[in-house]
Amino acid sequence: MENGVMSVENGFMHGLSNGDVANDETKNGLLLDDATASGKQNAPESYTPAADRLKRKAKRLTKFLAKELVNDPSTMISRHLKNSRKSRNGIGRGLPKKGGAGGKGTWGAYGSELSTVAALDYKDPNYDSESLDNGDIHLESIIPEMTDEELHKHIEGTVLEFFENGDIGEVIATLGDLPLARRKHKVLVVTIEAAMDHKPSHRELASRLISVLVEEEILAPEDMIKGFEAILDNLPETILDVPDAAAILGNFMARCVADDCLLVGTIHGFKESMSNEHAKAAVQAAEVMLVDKFGILRLNNVWGVGGGAQPVKALSRRIFMLLKEFLSSNDTVEAGRCLRELEVPHFHHELVYEAIVMALEAMQETTEDAMCRMLKALSNSCIITPDQMQRGFFRVFEDLPDICIDVPAAYSLLDRFVTRAQRFGFVSEEVVRQVPVRGRKRFVSEGDGGKVKEEKA
Repeated sequence: MENGVMSVENGFMHGLSNGDVANDETKNGLLLDDATASGKQNAPESYTPAADRLKRKAKRLTKFLAKELVNDPSTMISRHLKNSRKSRNGIGRGLPKKGGAGGKGTWGAYGSELSTVAALDYKDPNYDSESLDNGDIHLESIIPEMTDEELHKHIEGTVLEFFENGDIGEVIATLGDLPLARRKHKVLVVTIEAAMDHKPSHRELASRLISVLVEEEILAPEDMIKGFEAILDNLPETILDVPDAAAILGNFMARCVADDCLLVGTIHGFKESMSNEHAKAAVQAAEVMLVDKFGILRLNNVWGVGGGAQPVKALSRRIFMLLKEFLSSNDTVEAGRCLRELEVPHFHHELVYEAIVMALEAMQETTEDAMCRMLKALSNSCIITPDQMQRGFFRVFEDLPDICIDVPAAYSLLDRFVTRAQRFGFVSEEVVRQVPVRGRKRFVSEGDGGKVKEEKA
C-alpha cells in the first residue's frame, strides 16, 4: 500500500516537473509532443524516443507578440529586410528586383512606355484612328508641281552659280532634283538667255554645259529643237536688252552643230518656220558659219580664247591696240569696257606699263595728259587696282635703262609724268619716292677748268 502511494506520488511529482518544463519551454517558443506533455515515461532517462524529441519551428510575428516586440531593434531590422525589394541571396548588386519593373505601384522598366502595342480595335479607348499600323492608311509620294516662273527662277540661279564656279556636276545634281518632266527645254532657254548678258567666257561655259547635258541624255533632241524655237520666238524682246542677240544666238546654234547636239537640217528647218526678221537673221548667221567645212573645226573657238588662257604676246598686242584706239577717240568708258572684256585682272599692270612707255615715246604733254586721265578713270572705277598700278610703274623703273636707248630724255620725261600722275591722284607716295634719277657725270678734280672725265672704252 505504501509502495503504491509512493509510486503515485513519484508519478505525480514527475508529471508536475515535466509540466513545468513544458510551460517554460513554451514560453521560449518550443513545443512538446502530447505524449511527453501527459507525463508518461516508459523509457530510461538517458534515452529519448524520436516521437518525444523537441521540434523547433520558426517564430512568426503575430498580433499577440507584436505589442511585445514593437520596441525590439532586431525585430525592426527583420521587418525592414522582409519588405525590402532588393535581392536576399547576398549575391546581387543591390539593384531593385526586375529592374524596378515589378511590384505594385512601380513605374515600370525604362523604355517600357515605347514598347506598348497600339490598340487595333476601334472600340478600344486607346485606339488611334491616325495610326499607320491600322492598315487603312496608305502613303504615296507626291511631287509638287512648280509654275513656269518658279522653275525659271531655280534654273537661272543654278546657271548663274555655274558661271562663277564652273562645276557641271553640281548643275546636273540640281537639275535632277527639279520636277522638269516635259519642261526640260526650259534649261536650254534659260542657259542661253543668261549667257547673252554675260562675257564670252561665260558663253563658252554655257556651250560646254549644253554639250554635257545632251551627252548625259538630260536634254533629248526634241528638247533642243523645242528650246531653240522658244528662243527664236522670244528674240524680238531679247534684242531690246542685248542688241547683238541675233548674232550670239547664231553662234550658239553653230556651236551646237559642231558639238553634235543639233543637226544641220534642223537649222534649215528653223528658217522656214520662223516669221520674225531677227530670228531669220540668227538662222542665217548660223548657216554662214556652217557652209565652210573647215570652218566647223574653228567653231570650238567661236567665243574666242578668254581669260588667262590667252598667250602673253596676244594680250600685249590687244592692250597696245586698245591704247592706240583710246588716243584717237579719248573715250575712257570704251577703254574700260575693252579692258574688262580681256578678263585678265591679274595682267592689268601691262596696260599701265604700255601707257607710260607710249607717253615717254611720244614726248608730248597732250599724250601724257590723256594717259593720266585714262589711268585716273580706270583707277576710280576699280578696274585697275592700286597694286596693279604700282606694279606697272615699278616695271617702268626697272626697264628705264633700256628705254633710254630709244628715248634719251626718258629720265626727265618720266619724272614729269610721275609728277603729273601725282597731281591727278592715282599714284602713291611710295611710287613717287622710288622714281629713278640719272646719275651726274663726275669731274676730274678741282681747278682743271671744268673738264669732264673721259669714260674708258
